[in-house]
Amino acid sequence: MSAESHRTDRIAVIDDESESLASICRALKKVGYDVSSFEDGVAAVQNLEALQDVDLVVTDLKMPRVDGIQVLRKVRAVNREAGFLIVTGHGTVETAVEALKSGADDYILKPLDLFELRERVRQILEKRRPENELRFLRRQIAAGGMSSIVGKSAAIQRLQEQITIVAPTRSTVLLLGESGTGKDLAAQTIHASSPRSGASFLPLNCAALSPTLLESELFGHEKGAFTGAVERRLGKLELADRGTLFLDEIGEMPLEMQVKLLRFLETREIMRVGGSSPLTLDIRLIAATNRELALAVQQQKFRTDLYYRLKVVTLVMPPLRDRTEDIPLLVWHFLTQFSAEHGRPSLSISEEALRALVRYPWPGNVRELKNLIENLVVFSKQPLLQLADLPLEMRQPAANGFPSSTRLGLFEELNMNSIERQAILQALERTGGNRAKAAQLLGIGLRTLQTKLKEYGMTER
Repeated sequence: MSAESHRTDRIAVIDDESESLASICRALKKVGYDVSSFEDGVAAVQNLEALQDVDLVVTDLKMPRVDGIQVLRKVRAVNREAGFLIVTGHGTVETAVEALKSGADDYILKPLDLFELRERVRQILEKRRPENELRFLRRQIAAGGMSSIVGKSAAIQRLQEQITIVAPTRSTVLLLGESGTGKDLAAQTIHASSPRSGASFLPLNCAALSPTLLESELFGHEKGAFTGAVERRLGKLELADRGTLFLDEIGEMPLEMQVKLLRFLETREIMRVGGSSPLTLDIRLIAATNRELALAVQQQKFRTDLYYRLKVVTLVMPPLRDRTEDIPLLVWHFLTQFSAEHGRPSLSISEEALRALVRYPWPGNVRELKNLIENLVVFSKQPLLQLADLPLEMRQPAANGFPSSTRLGLFEELNMNSIERQAILQALERTGGNRAKAAQLLGIGLRTLQTKLKEYGMTER
């Protein structure tokens, strides 16, 4: 199992004792945190800009010139959401209590138990996660606007990196993913990040029109081309010249239209219905589908040559159930968006309700979550959304055999360290503490198990 945290929380460690500083940094990096270090309080306050985006500060209390409480006050001036864990000796507990009164979240005594340190860090981060999610969202909105793809999971970060690489090119892009995963938003983001952003972005749903209407909608028609064609009409392809055309549900396009689209992709020329002269166009084509196109090709429902023309660059939109760490961020995003759109007061959400949303499998993906939050905003009577405000099916405990997030604590079910540690404990309990049998039960080597026990501070248990 990976020892990586479910998300890369950013932690700053401040200590004027070099050995203590190195030890704390190693312990936190080992479980997947993004750690930066400062050799004393002076170095920290001289680099406040670097502390604007951290989620947690672990600082020694007693330091020369600038102590932990002064660091706390300085950092909180630029980063109100950051958590604070004060490290102190037995003789300064009263001062540590003063630090709590000044806004620190917790304190821990020296000599440090590194397992306890990591647990305290986890608790503070979980407690402050809603504030940190909101700060992350504000930063993301400021950087990319409300239309940018919201998320910080590994899957979304990978998608954003791919879009950054693909957007400046002329390549045709095929977006694959379940309904509601945000393929249209990804297409808009590619266009907005491309050299064509100043030109048109035109979407067309291939499943919404009959073959005849689809051809006219795509290629346009001349006056008198068919009954009812009382004037010339430009098609989406022509209107999107120098811009981007987004063909949604491309898997539903009739075979006869697939031939005509393929011809355009090969020649970059079109002929209006009823026209006599070809038009050369410069268009970036993005297509999307929730169908298995490769299977449709095997079933001869989709042309092989068009399939390979479209999949020059293929991007896969992950379903929401595979990126549950993005759900709180999306909730804050939609709460902010719809409160502004509908002129409603700003809303927040209880931890219990948020747990339920993280637990729910979201068959309708982001679209389902978006629609739910809009509904809750419109009908809300209180500033804090509660579990009782959610639909009944979302209030039910997990029924898939996995521990509910109520038992584990918000997001802990997504923390591989917690899962791994629990598995080790259960294996040892079942084998009466026999490490060799426990390792066999876990499917790992005895040496690996011994390493894990030492890593999690469980060797004495």
